[in-house]
Amino acid sequence: MKLQHAYHLSYCTNIHPGQDWQSTFNSLVGYLPKVKDQISANDDFGIGLRLSNKASEELDEGNNLQEFKDWLDSQNLYVFTMNGFPYGNFHKEVVKDKVHHPDWTTRERVDYTKRLFDQLAFLLPNGMSGGISTSPVSYKHWHKTNSDTVKVFKLGAENITDIIVHLFEIEKNTGKYLHLDIEPEPDGLLENTEDVLAFFRTYLLPIASERLLEIYGINGQKAKELTLKYCTLCYDICHFSLAFEEPKETFRRLKEAGIKIGKIQVSAALKVLFKETNEKEVWEALEKFNEPVYLHQVTEKTEKGIKTYNDLPLVLESKKKVEELRAHFHVPIFLESFDQLYSTQDHILKVVSILKEDKSITEHLEIETYTWEVLPPLLKRDLAESIIRELQWFKDKF
Repeated sequence: MKLQHAYHLSYCTNIHPGQDWQSTFNSLVGYLPKVKDQISANDDFGIGLRLSNKASEELDEGNNLQEFKDWLDSQNLYVFTMNGFPYGNFHKEVVKDKVHHPDWTTRERVDYTKRLFDQLAFLLPNGMSGGISTSPVSYKHWHKTNSDTVKVFKLGAENITDIIVHLFEIEKNTGKYLHLDIEPEPDGLLENTEDVLAFFRTYLLPIASERLLEIYGINGQKAKELTLKYCTLCYDICHFSLAFEEPKETFRRLKEAGIKIGKIQVSAALKVLFKETNEKEVWEALEKFNEPVYLHQVTEKTEKGIKTYNDLPLVLESKKKVEELRAHFHVPIFLESFDQLYSTQDHILKVVSILKEDKSITEHLEIETYTWEVLPPLLKRDLAESIIRELQWFKDKF
């Protein structure tokens, strides 16, 4: 679906269980026509497709990929973006830090991402760009020393360069432009704008430029341009609100560095505001979000910078007296407040305001509230209705 400002808008299908291809396809068949009928009845509707590694492997078997494309065409659906961050199962079992495994130091991550891009190139309509969001290189707490972290950054940049070369070849052979969208998040090796700028400057641009010179004889400014063309950023609004960064400033700094935003994931974090009169009720409300499946990092803005607690139970145990906390728990984007708590919906509205004025920031918008099955009962509704409500709420802001 295209908004009036020519943005492609969808929701990420990581909402639905889908460890293998058949269960993934069953979910798509069960939900997408319903959503399209309510949101985009008279126009084509785009998909933010999520495939596990196993589902992606099985999609390549037999005639599955062509049959999937035929089904999409028959339903007036199209795939323009994919979520390549979670590699394995993402529902009904403990995920936590396993969401980062395998990271960008591994061939498994490279092979998975290349396969996804090959599938996206096949599915993507002609004349449209496509992107895949991915992990922020690795998970910070897996690497204990500075020298270990440097090694991970170097190897990660080398492996991401493999993807850049792959995307260069895809465009040369098919004419389709695809980009890898790195997604910073709390406790990832890339957490915020400064981390992204440093990674590109210190590791990715030098390593990719050397490889492009070696393979194609491309060097200097042209090599830099190609690197920045094929490796972009996934700006997850929830994640950057957890870094207490203002969207306008982040967009400015990225633009100055030549780093493009391949996709904006529209999501809201949990915001916790404490007052003397309601402190007990706030802690009780927050306790309802303590669930065992996903990591829920918590951030606090201090005089020394952003302090991150690597999971919600640490904060609930200490009940430290603070003015504000933000938690990595994707809550419905249409809610500003609920049960003594708040969301970072204001960051979404700031991004919308910017997008109305500057259409060059990105083409891809993907709503990513993947937590419906683990939300407290107060916030749970029928899943199809919830997806439609989020899409309609966001659509109305334009």
